[in-house]
Amino acid sequence: MMAITGLIRVMERAARKAGQRLRRDFGEVEHLQVSRKGPADFVSKADRAAERTLWDELRAARPGWGFLMEEAGELEGEDGKPRFIIDPLDGTSNFLHGLPHFAISIAVQEPTLDGTGWGEVTHAVVYQPVTDETFWAEKSRGAWLQDARLRVSARRDLADSLIATGIPFAGAGNFDEWSKIAGAIAPRVAGIRRYGAASLDLAWLAAGRYEGFWESGLKPWDTAAGILLVREAGGFVSDWRGRSQQICDATILAGNDALHSRLHKLLVGALKSA
Repeated sequence: MMAITGLIRVMERAARKAGQRLRRDFGEVEHLQVSRKGPADFVSKADRAAERTLWDELRAARPGWGFLMEEAGELEGEDGKPRFIIDPLDGTSNFLHGLPHFAISIAVQEPTLDGTGWGEVTHAVVYQPVTDETFWAEKSRGAWLQDARLRVSARRDLADSLIATGIPFAGAGNFDEWSKIAGAIAPRVAGIRRYGAASLDLAWLAAGRYEGFWESGLKPWDTAAGILLVREAGGFVSDWRGRSQQICDATILAGNDALHSRLHKLLVGALKSA
């Protein structure tokens, strides 16, 4: 068992505290489904409350650090200090509809040496409140689920593989582009899944539950933690042009070590045909 460092403990403690509140609020969503107004306002408040809990806990533990958050945006820290990248409720639509598949995502990103931008993501926690699973990773120290080491799937054949994705929806994404990619990949694989929480898709890929994942139009807080999990579990992550970046969000393709390149070839071929 890899010894858990203090920073990961801080991140997990914050995630668990926010997760307790989300679990309680999730229990109320079912009762709100029958109301005419619906639970949307309630869920929005739950999202903001979770973010505030995370901010309070992490700021107290690491004063002077910056934050990049889904709701509050960017809060600059002191020069030379890292920042936390936070999604307090990834899978909001699932939460809204009473589907128990959502997560809290926290990543730490270091500043560049010259102080002009942001560099490596070094720590990651993805916490799933309903299942009480903590996926975590540290740069060069592996990826873990609780105290079990994570490895990407050993499957080598696309025909045996499950691929996760995010499907465009009303007002977001290019459905024609997605359809071309799905049309190229789906006939070659065992199945495509869309569960609606990118951080968990990446965590599950790291855990060997999927062999690949693609999506476009995400934000840094959707992927920052999950990408480190995949890479530390032995997988590969790039944008659709094949570039390996610290945070891929506009376009992202992830896969195990055997299948990433084959998935990329299929994706590029589909985009060329489009």
